[in-house]
Amino acid sequence: MQNAAASNNLKLQITNRQILSIALPIAAAMLVPQLNFIINNIFLGGLGEEELGLAGITGVYYLIFAVVGMGLNNGLQTLISRRAGEDRIDAIGSLFNNGVIISMILAATGILLTFLVAPAVFRVSLSNPDHVQKAVDFLYIRIWGLPFLYVYQMRNALLVGTNNSKYLIIGTLSEALANIIFDYGFIYGKLGLPNMGFNGAAVASIISEVMGLVVIFALMHYKGITKRFHLFATFNIDKRETKNILNISSPLILQHAISIISWQFFYILIEHHGSLALAVSNTMRNFFGAFGAFSWAFAITTNTMISNIIGQGLQHRVLELILKIMKISLIFSCGVAALLNLLPHLFLSVYGQGNDFVSEATPVLRVVTVALILMSVSTVWLNAVVGTGNTRMNLISESFAIIVYCIYSYVVLEKLHLPITIGWMSDWLYWVILFIPSFWYLRSGRWKNKII
Repeated sequence: MQNAAASNNLKLQITNRQILSIALPIAAAMLVPQLNFIINNIFLGGLGEEELGLAGITGVYYLIFAVVGMGLNNGLQTLISRRAGEDRIDAIGSLFNNGVIISMILAATGILLTFLVAPAVFRVSLSNPDHVQKAVDFLYIRIWGLPFLYVYQMRNALLVGTNNSKYLIIGTLSEALANIIFDYGFIYGKLGLPNMGFNGAAVASIISEVMGLVVIFALMHYKGITKRFHLFATFNIDKRETKNILNISSPLILQHAISIISWQFFYILIEHHGSLALAVSNTMRNFFGAFGAFSWAFAITTNTMISNIIGQGLQHRVLELILKIMKISLIFSCGVAALLNLLPHLFLSVYGQGNDFVSEATPVLRVVTVALILMSVSTVWLNAVVGTGNTRMNLISESFAIIVYCIYSYVVLEKLHLPITIGWMSDWLYWVILFIPSFWYLRSGRWKNKII
């Protein structure tokens, strides 16, 4: 009887309370590392404008590989949520274990590619040779954090997919605190640690990822989650499960990868406009990450709840659930946008870059706030498609949006040499184009017979 009750707890309800109970812990877990990343950039800003700008270039490069793990995480989460809705708890542990194996193979590939390809990519794309050397040296250290990051992301898929998102914050909080301490120590040579300058941020990030991973798995063991789902019971590759994971995740991996590659392209174009433009754009990425955490949290919630209720046979209530989540996401996003537009100087001055920086960044920030509102709607519909299991639809939508985004960015920034404020409006196009096919597909009902 106890097992049956526990099993039923994995079935989600279509209520605002259920939505918030899943989304808010995810938002907190995403917000903590983003705030940590902002603090990291504040430390690097203390070294100079050049280091602050380079943090954007190297950060986006690492993010390309990070979102590969995110794509695998989202696909795995969809499958775990579906099994939870179907009451097939015995299948969850096998999915997780096979996901970890796949992630380790992807991590090894990412490390190898960085050492083989990164120097050539930056030599061709960056205009300043000194920037090239600093970026490559940094990434040769930073990329070794990839295996720990990927396993961390697999943990996210399990906790969210099994309605245990409340535990996410503990791991991310421990990671963030460690990163702040070691950033301060390694970047400036404090706390008895060596003074590594810009590269110190890379070392600090790896140490914090390891610590966050250790803390969260210790917690999962303590709470009985490891035992309940038979995690790490075996690492034998299940060909059927592996094929299923890759079938769902591969389009998402490609989707996320090309999205961030296009972002790297955007930052390379920005670098051609000078160090100030690059520093401003790096802070905009900070704002997107920190204040967009709420939108992404509701997007992840959409994925897991849609997959879960489809597993329960409640396909007829999918659109009702999407609209509920979208409204809440939009309310949060509008609140964030209002706050940023009312107090731009307050948020921008923390980087300590002076009045020229704040004046240059303020109009860009206003453009970004509109993009945040558009994102809050588009990500919900986009991740609802993920929840149905038709991730190839997402890849098609993403590919078209990226083509338009890159053409616009290239023409505006490289050919017409317009201000970066106009360049950042590319995000408006991107989110609108992503929304249209997702909305059409879900309204069409073509997903209802999809089995995963």
